[in-house]
Amino acid sequence: MILELADIRIQPGQNAAFEEAIARAARDIIGHAKGFQGFKVNKGIENPERYVLQVFWDTLENHTVDFRQSEAFAQWRAIIGPFFAGPPAVEHFDLVAKSA
Repeated sequence: MILELADIRIQPGQNAAFEEAIARAARDIIGHAKGFQGFKVNKGIENPERYVLQVFWDTLENHTVDFRQSEAFAQWRAIIGPFFAGPPAVEHFDLVAKSA
């Protein structure tokens, strides 16, 4: 399993609308993507305009090719992109260890 980690900064005062939009877009758009395994969204405590999105994929290509090169990605970005204060930083990780 691959973890996609996106560090997202939004424009001030947009928290409630962004939280609704990202939850809806993750559920309705990414949730139907090939290789999708689940997602989590966390909001910063010290920096409430900072969010960390975690998306779990079967393979790296499920995200970088199957999703990012699809029409679904354009739909995803149309929903959440207007909230961004800047481009999100996105990286991918392999699972090394986990708790039971």
